[in-house]
Amino acid sequence: MMGLQRKSSLQTSVVASEDFSLASQLFEKGQLSKMFFLFPDPHFKEKNHRRRVISSYLLDEYAYALKIGGIIYTITDVEELGEWMKGCMENHPLFEPLTEEECESDPVVKLLDSATEEGQKVARNGEHTYQAVFRRIASSGH
Repeated sequence: MMGLQRKSSLQTSVVASEDFSLASQLFEKGQLSKMFFLFPDPHFKEKNHRRRVISSYLLDEYAYALKIGGIIYTITDVEELGEWMKGCMENHPLFEPLTEEECESDPVVKLLDSATEEGQKVARNGEHTYQAVFRRIASSGH
């Protein structure tokens, strides 16, 4: 994996990479409680959509690493990408959206717009962001 960076501190790990197709080799099953995809590259050209960090294939990998009840947080300032990520997760059998009430009470959701340099830039420019927050659920076969 080119460009892979990993920093660990107690119960926290950060992996910055453009290739998450090997998530099941980086993490044990159910090891993660949260995953964040903050302002990912939108890969605008249709031929490059396969490179997007949220896809049905990659959601299978993320579902492996994310414990049941774990949360995926996404945010972007690109409406089409926001809809893409939300649609991929809505159509995946191992994820369900958090309710509006759950999002309002989740302190992480409140930070998505402001916790990154990109989020702060979007806010300064008065632009809109598109968030999708989903929970890992058990498969219906279990």
